[in-house]
Formats: sequence, C-alpha cells, structure tokens
Amino acid sequence: MSDALDKAEQAVRAAETDTAAVQLAMAAMELAKLATQQQAQAPAQQCQHDHRQARRGTGEWIGIACAVCVGSIGLAFASLALAILGGVAAIVVLVLRDMWQSSRKGH
Repeated sequence: MSDALDKAEQAVRAAETDTAAVQLAMAAMELAKLATQQQAQAPAQQCQHDHRQARRGTGEWIGIACAVCVGSIGLAFASLALAILGGVAAIVVLVLRDMWQSSRKGH
C-alpha cells in the first residue's frame, strides 16, 4: 500500500504546473499517508462486533483529488468562455450603438 502511495506522490510531484488543484492533490496524499500511519499504529485489539471503517482509503483520496483537478479545469474553461462572451457582447453593443447614431444623423 505504501508503494502505491509513493508512486502516486511521485506522479503528483511530476506535474509541470503548480496550481491549486495540484496543491489539493498533494494535501490529499498527505492525509492518506497520515491515515495509513494511524491505522498501522492502532492497537491490535479484536472486538466481538463489527466496526465500520470511517476513514477513506488511498484510492478514494486519489479519486477525490482527480475530481478536484477536473473540476478546476472545467471552472477555468467556463470562466474563459464567460470572458469571451462578455467581450463579444460589448463589441455587439458598440456596433449597434454606432449604427443607431448613424441612422439618427441621416434623418
């Protein structure tokens, strides 16, 4: 399990850009490491009843980190699209205003 954590951590560190999504992925990896260390240090007592495991596994943390990365990229593209849309709308309004003023001067 530790080998998979090390491989995932190396893959995250190999990313070319240091964005907020990569920082979140690194934080998720650190949380997964802490959870694994705490599980290893827990006393080995066996109860007669079943305990439901409340901690997330390494795969879940990696999945969450990937979802955050994809979501942030989607948010960036949406922001870019809104900026382009705003610029196009401003140009259309300016052209229409100029046409309106030209037609008013002609009368």
